[in-house]
Amino acid sequence: MTDTDMLPESWRGVLGDELQKPYFQQLTEFVEEERAKGPVYPPREEVFAALDATPYDKVKVLVLGQDPYHGEGQGHGLCFSVRPGVKTPPSLRNIYKEMQEELGHPVPDNGYLMPWAQQGVLLLNAVLTVRAGEPNSHKGKGWEKFTDAVIRAVDARPDPVVFVLWGNYAQKKLPLIDETRHVVVKGAHPSPLSAKKFFGSRPFTQIDKAVADQGHAPIDWRVPNLG
Repeated sequence: MTDTDMLPESWRGVLGDELQKPYFQQLTEFVEEERAKGPVYPPREEVFAALDATPYDKVKVLVLGQDPYHGEGQGHGLCFSVRPGVKTPPSLRNIYKEMQEELGHPVPDNGYLMPWAQQGVLLLNAVLTVRAGEPNSHKGKGWEKFTDAVIRAVDARPDPVVFVLWGNYAQKKLPLIDETRHVVVKGAHPSPLSAKKFFGSRPFTQIDKAVADQGHAPIDWRVPNLG
């Protein structure tokens, strides 16, 4: 994982140096040791899937999650998203409910958010790996430094974007963002624990207005049924 080639090409210029830093070398060793002991999600080839799906110069919206789903076959490197055929997790079900209420789009039969990613929605987790069955097990090992560098790189672009920070954890990243240039959409986290505050917060309307104001093509939030 120390090889810069692991990074998608469009991100290498802005993030390549991170992979050479001591913390990233230590992080790589930690993750490899974890993989030797048992399952770690997502698989090695999908650790940078969010960056792969949304090239650096195509980012319109950055949604920040916490860490990957820890169940077998769930996570594939995009925050809130699961593979086709996997049951839609509770937080994403709540995002879909809000989307239906707000925009009138039907709730899809799957939780595969690749259509969003391919339109410029960077679905970034703050921590990019997790031990099977143990949420937050790779927290504080170095991933946060790397993903902070991702946020800074997006912030540094001349073209403005929309940062979506749901919940207190995500909102701690506010100091990394120049709010005079970018739009920040804040709100409660869509998890069942805080969904009452999330419902009715109308994040999609806020994002759509900001994307339009920034001169970018609108995002089609509809997720096609796969059934």
